[in-house]
Amino acid sequence: MIECFFDCSSPWTWLAFRNLQPIAAEMGVSIAWRPVLVGGIFNAVNPSVYESREKGVPAKQAYLKKDLGDWARRSGVRILFPPSVFPVNSVKAMRGCLWLAPQGRLVPFAEAVFQAYWSNDQDISQDAVLGAICRSLGIDEAAFFEGIARPEIKAQLKANTDEVIARGGFGSPTMFVGGDDMYFGNDRLPLLHEAVQQRINAP
Repeated sequence: MIECFFDCSSPWTWLAFRNLQPIAAEMGVSIAWRPVLVGGIFNAVNPSVYESREKGVPAKQAYLKKDLGDWARRSGVRILFPPSVFPVNSVKAMRGCLWLAPQGRLVPFAEAVFQAYWSNDQDISQDAVLGAICRSLGIDEAAFFEGIARPEIKAQLKANTDEVIARGGFGSPTMFVGGDDMYFGNDRLPLLHEAVQQRINAP
């Protein structure tokens, strides 16, 4: 019932990734995790993100860091912002999520990628970092890198990114309830919760 289009390169997405799971479990609904490339979304429909990074209001940037810290503490995670490499090329990590999804390993892999980048300041664009994550989770490292290089995996990541744009998305995380009811961002999860509950209660 819930779709979540996400990219591990966003700290707000990690918060939503963490906080969405207990909401779904509480209500007994499933989550369809849809990996995307948020940079592709920004390039296509939301280029103002880049301008705000370059010409941001200092007071607003300072508050953003405080706000992120408050949410991280509430969600039980440690977020270092900005990390040493920011923004980061997350394409291999997100292809990895796609390749691991049929094996039931998307969630633990994505969680490990979020933690490596946002808590441990590791560059998740590097094969060495992704390989270490694979080994820590018991994932065959050679099979992983072979898998994420497959044309169908590359095509699926692009298709997911194009799809969320076509459905009105402009960043990560973008979530849908019932196919067409869109919610953007970790702070919209209470509204998403209400929307799911209304559907459950509907006659």
